[in-house]
Amino acid sequence: MANMNITGILEKMTGKDKDYRYMATSDLLSELNKESFKADQDLESKLTNIVLQQLEDASGDVSGLAVKCLAPLVKKVSEDRVVEMTDKLCDKLLNGKEQHRDIASIALKTIIVEVTTASLSEKILVSLSPQLIIGVTSGKSAEIKCECLDILGDVLHRFGNVITKDHAFMLTALLTQLSSTQASVRKKSVTCIASLAPCLSDDLLAKATSEVVQLLKNKRAKSEITRTNIQMIGALSRSVGYRFGPHLAEAVPLLISYCTSASENDEELREYSLQALESFMLRCPRDISPYCDGILNLALEYVSYDPNYTDSMEEDTDDEVQDEEDDDESANEYTDDEDASWKVRRASAKCLSAIIVSRPQMLSKMYQEACPKLIDRFREREENVKMDIFNTFIELLRQTGNVTKGQGDIDESSPRWLLKQEVPKVVKSINRQLREKSIKTKVGAFSVLKELVVVLPDCLADHFGSLVPGIEKALNDKSSTSNLKIEALAFTRIVMASHSPSVFHPYIQALSGPILSAIGDRYYKVTAEALRVCGELVRVLRPNFEARSIDFRPYISPIYKAILGRLANQDQDQEVKECAISCMSLVIATFGDGLQSELPSCLPILVDRMGNEITRLTAVKAFAVIANSPLRIDLSCVLDHVVSELTAFLRKANRALRQATLGTLNSLVVTYGGQIGSSSYETIIAELSTLISDIDLHMAALALELCCTIMVDRRSIKNVGLAVRHKVLPQALVLIRSALLQGQALQALQKFFASLVQSANTSFETLLDSLISTAKPSQSGSLSKQALSSIAQCVAVLCLAAGDQKCASTVEMLKGILNDDSSTNSAKQHMALLCLGEIGRRKDLSNHVQIENIVIESFQSPFEEIKSAASYALGNIAVGNLSKYLPFILDQIDNQQKKQYLLLHSLKEVIARQSVDHTGQSELQDSNIVKILALLFNHCESEEEGVRNVVAECLGKIALIEPNKLIPALKERTCSPAANTRATVAIAIKYSIVERPGKIDAIMYSEISTFLMLIKDSDRHVRRAAVLALSTAAHNKPNLIKGLLPELLPLLYDQTVVKVSFPIFLLISYQYLWSGLWQRYI
Repeated sequence: MANMNITGILEKMTGKDKDYRYMATSDLLSELNKESFKADQDLESKLTNIVLQQLEDASGDVSGLAVKCLAPLVKKVSEDRVVEMTDKLCDKLLNGKEQHRDIASIALKTIIVEVTTASLSEKILVSLSPQLIIGVTSGKSAEIKCECLDILGDVLHRFGNVITKDHAFMLTALLTQLSSTQASVRKKSVTCIASLAPCLSDDLLAKATSEVVQLLKNKRAKSEITRTNIQMIGALSRSVGYRFGPHLAEAVPLLISYCTSASENDEELREYSLQALESFMLRCPRDISPYCDGILNLALEYVSYDPNYTDSMEEDTDDEVQDEEDDDESANEYTDDEDASWKVRRASAKCLSAIIVSRPQMLSKMYQEACPKLIDRFREREENVKMDIFNTFIELLRQTGNVTKGQGDIDESSPRWLLKQEVPKVVKSINRQLREKSIKTKVGAFSVLKELVVVLPDCLADHFGSLVPGIEKALNDKSSTSNLKIEALAFTRIVMASHSPSVFHPYIQALSGPILSAIGDRYYKVTAEALRVCGELVRVLRPNFEARSIDFRPYISPIYKAILGRLANQDQDQEVKECAISCMSLVIATFGDGLQSELPSCLPILVDRMGNEITRLTAVKAFAVIANSPLRIDLSCVLDHVVSELTAFLRKANRALRQATLGTLNSLVVTYGGQIGSSSYETIIAELSTLISDIDLHMAALALELCCTIMVDRRSIKNVGLAVRHKVLPQALVLIRSALLQGQALQALQKFFASLVQSANTSFETLLDSLISTAKPSQSGSLSKQALSSIAQCVAVLCLAAGDQKCASTVEMLKGILNDDSSTNSAKQHMALLCLGEIGRRKDLSNHVQIENIVIESFQSPFEEIKSAASYALGNIAVGNLSKYLPFILDQIDNQQKKQYLLLHSLKEVIARQSVDHTGQSELQDSNIVKILALLFNHCESEEEGVRNVVAECLGKIALIEPNKLIPALKERTCSPAANTRATVAIAIKYSIVERPGKIDAIMYSEISTFLMLIKDSDRHVRRAAVLALSTAAHNKPNLIKGLLPELLPLLYDQTVVKVSFPIFLLISYQYLWSGLWQRYI
């Protein structure tokens, strides 16, 4: 049935009426696009013939539809039929009528785009490529050659790697066209060779490059041929990237020579040379290194190349009288339509940008040599080139920000310091640009200033006054576009946020008017940006609430009215609504004491915005800002409604909304807790209980923090305590058993139990029993290690919050559990040890006699988890009183050989806890650290790998505290004859490399190569330890190893080679043997 429909359509397509043919071709296109369409062999032949026939239709609409039919047709007919179509189309292109040539070319390109299978692409290439090459090399017209080159470029771009055997033939044919007399043919040939280049072998690529370079060496060649060859060099480097590197030695000197020796009128030659050099900088960053200085000097020379114009302008002055003269000067600037020198300047600017982007190590040199030149070129007379100059300077600023992030500017050779010296010149030059008539120039100038402030905050403190007229003019001038206003406002916002408020106080009157006017702008993006600036303006007017540095009262009413107009208007863009809400909250929080009469009309609007789903989140955050205000704004007229709405939001699915709601409720409870009713608190607590689970730990943490705030502030309300006990406590006891509990959620849970024991109607004994009972194994199995640790930490915090007496009785109870010989409950003893450790870490337990001996007796337990817990407990108890318990641990390590491993773990716990902060480090240094080091070094040669690993971790942690002592000691042991010692040293270095910066970094930078070169060690365990240390350094502090990579990487690659030693061979033999036995069994 479908084939009958197609047959009818095909008959109509041959009719005389062009409308019938158009409708029939449209119907055919619809049929071909159906997934169910299938054609037999006869129908395929008819379809292809009629579509090809329609391509030549006299009606352009019909032939256009026929081209569209080709795309689905290629996928519906056999591959041989597609090849037949391409042959016919190629024949029409080469030998057909001139009027049909364009449509044949478009049709061929359509087919090539739709080919997706490798087999079809190979068949098409075998058939099509020779014909296209013939079309290119034969004496056809330039138009035919260009069409053939266009199609061949598409073919090579998609399938160039399919027929590698023909690459040499194609390359030879295409290279000959670079000398064509037709500029269009040469241009298309360059594009075609660039499409072929990525697929060429290194030899053929070398041949192509050498041939082009040889042509360039011929100084007698016509200038247009030379320009083409330079374009070819640039296109090759853009196409093949780093593979072009070996050919730079020949290409770069030639291009520099051509650029400097070209005639005054040959701007295109210079432009193409500079474009090629730009490509080298970006695509061959390693191999171009020897030529960077030469290219930089060339780009700096030609960035101001303007032989037809002599700049006789006098130096800028800051007098306002100069403004009109500047405007006249801008209007009467030299212009010449035939002057093409701007192309050279643009290419130079882009070349400089490429150097800046690809060579961050040259930043200091760029500031010394390029920065003054770029600032001087801000006065460029050609607007498009000026934009490129601005963009290049912005790249310089961005790269400075990236490279110097987190660094100071003390060093006089650092990019930040050098940039700071140029700020006055930048501002002076930019001020001149802000007086120009061109809108595009002003937008670019503000972009430069904006990036400058981002990189150097507070750099405009002494210069802001000179920029104020430019900002005013950009916002007030009737000719200003929306883009200019947005850029000016964005700059004003960033500069206000990054500078001291006192900088802006002299200019508040001048700036406030234009900013408030911009709030009423018709374009929503201008309005939104103006509202953001207004928020910063509010902070500037009243930076602190104690002292008044400026009389802000005259500005309160205009600001409030301007924002209220936008806040009350419902019919506007969402971005404007959100900005108006945020800005109004800042106004109320900052100036609320002067807006008492306006609050009853304004606050209900904010509450109303909470009811709108679009603005709900912003309104919730707005009330948090108001609640956190030190002015304690009177919210009595809306407080109950706000709390009710917020409580309902806790049930919403929107996570961001719930998160913001919890923060806002917390702020409201702190500030207005006495005005919130008891029933509201009970409702809030009931909703909070549903959020406390390990499904979302961050949300659980926020919910628990809000519970703590409520309990602390409303301790006297009996119902609040009962609600927390009955609703929240059961959920907290479920959460504490989670293996996922950690970080902020665990800290919030600890704070919750501490607050709960201090609130009314909550017994310490009941809470303690509840916590300890949660540690009991359930039917599903025992709790995870993390869950037991969480319970122990909460028990410790609970005891400390309850007071010394309760804490002491709890410790005695835990000691009793350990002393009870009849106790066979290992889980109970395990929990007791963990609790003792956590309490001991937070409180000195030396008053409890013999507690250390009681804990150490648990080392004899048959259960590994109890041994581990005892080791952990002993270490943490020692943290509570180092002077008493650390000597005990060291003495036990010397005398108790069987318990060494566990005692070393206790020592590791002490060192790890003490190395976290400066107080702990100083306490550990005051202890007998020399004895600790001697003991650790004695155990470096231990035969037990577990002991060596613990020793290495201890040494690594001590290295963070005492790098001057330990790094040389570790370095000395890299030459130890014992392989175990060398491996322990390498692992110790791994533990000493942490993400945070420290005093060890400077020492490690010069010494780390000694440790990492253990990767060459003869012992495989030492090599493995060195590789682990290298991996840690690469992840945490790559700067330590960056300079060593050329030496380390070959050694690292060598470790990937399997070295079949006897044990490995034996293992492989066993695997083969077992495999054979298993197969026989089957």
